[in-house]
Amino acid sequence: MSIPQSGGGPIESHDQLAEYLASGCKPKEDWRIGTEHEKFGYCKDTLKPLPYDGERSILAILEGLRDRHGWSPVMEADKLIGLEKEGANVSLEPGGALELSGAALETIHQTCDEVNVHLREVQDIADEIGAKFIGLGAAPIWSHDEMPLMPKGRYRLMNDYMEKVGTMGRAMMRRTCTVQVNLDFGSEADMVQKLRVALALQPVAVALFANSPFFEGKVNNHKSWRSYIWRHLDDARTGMLPFVFEDGMGFERYVDYALDVPMYFVYRDGKYINALGQSFRDFLNGQLPALPGEVPTLSDWADHLTTAFPEARIKKYMEMRGADGGPWRRLCALPAFWVGLMYNQSSLDAAWDLVKGWDAETREALRVEASVHGLQAKVGDINMHDLAREVLTISEAGLKARAQAGAGGLVPDETHFLNALQESIDSGMVPADELLAKYHGDWAGDLTKIYGEFSY
Repeated sequence: MSIPQSGGGPIESHDQLAEYLASGCKPKEDWRIGTEHEKFGYCKDTLKPLPYDGERSILAILEGLRDRHGWSPVMEADKLIGLEKEGANVSLEPGGALELSGAALETIHQTCDEVNVHLREVQDIADEIGAKFIGLGAAPIWSHDEMPLMPKGRYRLMNDYMEKVGTMGRAMMRRTCTVQVNLDFGSEADMVQKLRVALALQPVAVALFANSPFFEGKVNNHKSWRSYIWRHLDDARTGMLPFVFEDGMGFERYVDYALDVPMYFVYRDGKYINALGQSFRDFLNGQLPALPGEVPTLSDWADHLTTAFPEARIKKYMEMRGADGGPWRRLCALPAFWVGLMYNQSSLDAAWDLVKGWDAETREALRVEASVHGLQAKVGDINMHDLAREVLTISEAGLKARAQAGAGGLVPDETHFLNALQESIDSGMVPADELLAKYHGDWAGDLTKIYGEFSY
């Protein structure tokens, strides 16, 4: 999850809220790619999740990255809770999953190099302390009580609040992992078209990257249990945002949505102040119960935007949020998938033509069915396998048109990063299907085998 934002003076007019979002608009030549991924750490001998501190711990991983690989510490009070280096940061998810939030890079070649370097660095430290990491959408065996809550003030506040607004909030915090990509937009109109495509096709990403068919040691009858968890988190801040497809959509309309998302906190002087369920609209008027008489800053607004969790969201850039965490090679496939769709106008137009006739009910049904059935999902006359094949073709065309060469010019474009997804299209099997086949076959129902075969 996001680290606290900084910078920006007091908000003096409502217009500044939309202007903040609009300030992210960039010319095409400045569009970049930011890839984020999370993974679960565990003790190699016990197969139990890593605690925050101790000889084998998340803290030991962070300290090793700091001391051996040149990362700078991010502290909260006296706790090391993250790292920074060259535009990237490493942070902790609430249950101890380790997240890389990558730098803003020009090509998938660069972002994949970044992922590879990071995973090798983590592996370097983990091997020494008897730890391993695994990429899955949901923790397959561990219970809630086995997952330690990390020492971040934001998480302590959220932990108590989650049980009041949904049924799966605490499961989301501690026992899910994702991979996502952050992309730029050139104008308000470009943002609107991209956000509509991102939301409508997010179920395709859910299906292709589905990788969480187990939970609490059992088959859960979903290909993506992570997606199920997010659907039952908090209706006030999740979902498919039907208003995005209505006339009049723009930065101001997204502001109206975000203002209706209940607050979690205000960050002041290194501390998180409890503002759970309070209104940012009241804050704008100096009437926030948590800070009576005080008005928000732009950094407060930036923080608040990180507490909305729809399937795709905007800040000064756009985040694609529907995919399960997964195996190493699919961490590069996710940004390639979306860059191919979003960063070439012909591909973006083709993707919009594909989805523009769908209504809100169809989009939501696709989201649910993708979570349950993966590529075997069907909604009306829409067959997910066929849809995913067509979308992947559009994405591949977009990457070819970008013609971003790699390996010193030896690789002509970025299309090979889609190979893992093409294999799923050819076989009809996504990672969850492979896991289930192993579970019912070679593993003979012994789910602990997942650690030996699927860890990084």
